[in-house]
Amino acid sequence: QVQLVESGGGLVQAGGSLRLSCATSGLTFSRYTMGWFRQAPGKEREFIAAVVWGGGTTYYADSLKGRFTISRDNTKNAVYLQMNSLKPEDTAMYYCAGARYRAAQRMGIGEPDYWGQGTQVTVSS
Repeated sequence: QVQLVESGGGLVQAGGSLRLSCATSGLTFSRYTMGWFRQAPGKEREFIAAVVWGGGTTYYADSLKGRFTISRDNTKNAVYLQMNSLKPEDTAMYYCAGARYRAAQRMGIGEPDYWGQGTQVTVSS
């Protein structure tokens, strides 16, 4: 059974930072491109970033490049999202997802193979 479990969300003031983690199990992690998405109430799901299976290539949504950094640790079967300079408009449910051998730049186009249950990030002004 494949599981993706996000953690690290919470309430933070504008300008602050958070680091999200996504622990995975039940899949051969090193074969999966991993990505982060978010969805705010009443809005469509938004792609944030992806990192390919070997970790050598990352891809970001243009609007978030520079503030958010994705990384992975294949020894821990985990992917991370470092978020800096947070803004109230970053408030959303954040999800990690995996897609087998998908190109990073296509992570935001097709439906991933697996999703986590999400972790809430709330940024206060």
